[in-house]
Amino acid sequence: MNSSVYLIPTILSDDGLSAIPAYVTDAVKQCTVFFVENERTARRFFKLLWKEMVIDDYEWHAIHKAEEEVLAVFKQRIKEGKTIGIVSEAGCPGIADPGQLLIEAAQQLNAAVKPLVGPSSILLALMGSGMNGQQFQFVGYLPIDNQERFKALKELEAESKKKNCTQIFIETPYRNNQLIETILKTCQPSTRLSIAAELTSANEYIKTKTIAEWKKEKTDFHKKPVIFCLQA
Repeated sequence: MNSSVYLIPTILSDDGLSAIPAYVTDAVKQCTVFFVENERTARRFFKLLWKEMVIDDYEWHAIHKAEEEVLAVFKQRIKEGKTIGIVSEAGCPGIADPGQLLIEAAQQLNAAVKPLVGPSSILLALMGSGMNGQQFQFVGYLPIDNQERFKALKELEAESKKKNCTQIFIETPYRNNQLIETILKTCQPSTRLSIAAELTSANEYIKTKTIAEWKKEKTDFHKKPVIFCLQA
């Protein structure tokens, strides 16, 4: 029997359960093994999704723990024909997510990979930004070192202008304000910056302004999950 691997999306915020389609619950009910980024939050999410779920009836593996060992177990479960769920910490597995390595292995072993629809903060931020949705790239975290960060922002801005593309990046929530300050000091006044915070929550915030306009605003995104989009 061929193994099936479900890529299970999770909530981006505690009050964002309505963003998860009903058929995700049906997929969870078919799985017997879960490979998750964070076991505690995955278990809590599943109990919200399916209150009758008996958590201890399932096999759980944390993706980050002894990665080679986990990958070996994952491959073995595929060979055994198990129905497997891969769960990200927030959003969609495989998109800026360590589950990508497991998905790669599933493809190599000819398992049936089944991506499920759900919220992706990267795509939601891009959708709401009004920036180029045909030419874009996600570059992850920018360097922490101030000089390296300045250089990276200059390069991203120049590439955006040359290719007419949207640059998407993130920061550790407690450093959001410092990053915004650096962006405002570094980028050209006409460059557009979109800040998408707490997506799918009751406090969702998405605004796109030029650097010149942002300089007139008082902002505070300390410890809030934010996606940044930039287009020159």
